Amino acid sequence: MGFCANCGSQAEGAFCPKCGAAINAAGGAAAAAPSGAGPVAPAAAGLTDNVASALCYVMGLITGILFLVLAPYNQNRKIRFHAFQSIFLHVAAIVIWIAFLFLSAVSGGMLIFVSPLIWLAFFVLWIVMIIKAYQDQKLVLPIIGPLAEKQA
Repeated sequence: MGFCANCGSQAEGAFCPKCGAAINAAGGAAAAAPSGAGPVAPAAAGLTDNVASALCYVMGLITGILFLVLAPYNQNRKIRFHAFQSIFLHVAAIVIWIAFLFLSAVSGGMLIFVSPLIWLAFFVLWIVMIIKAYQDQKLVLPIIGPLAEKQA
C-alpha cells in the first residue's frame, strides 16, 4: 500500500480512490491523471498581498517589523508600505500615550475624560486600516503615510 503523490491519500491498485491519479508500480502517482482530469495544482506557498498587508496592522510593531524581515514579503512594495505605516501608526500612538500621561500628571487628572475618546479613535483607525488593507485599498494617513511611502 502506497500513498498518492498527487493528493497524499492512501492508494491501493492502479488508481488513487480520492483523486483518480494513476499509481505506478513503485507506489507513487504517475504524471498523468485518468479520465481527462487535469493535474491538481499544488497550493500556493505564502500569503496573498492583501492578507499580508492586513496582517501588518494586526499586532502593530511586531507584525510590521516581521513583514519587513521575512524574505518573500520584504521585496513587495505594497506590503512594505503597509508594514512601515503600521509601525509609524503605533509609534505615534505610543508617543501620544506618553504625552497624555505627562499632561495628565501635570494637570492633576483633568484629561481623564478626553483620553478614552482618543483611544477609541485610535482603535477605530486601527480596525479601518486592517479592513482597507484586506480589501486591497491603499489608505495613506496624513503625516505618516508619505513617510511610509518614502521608506517602501
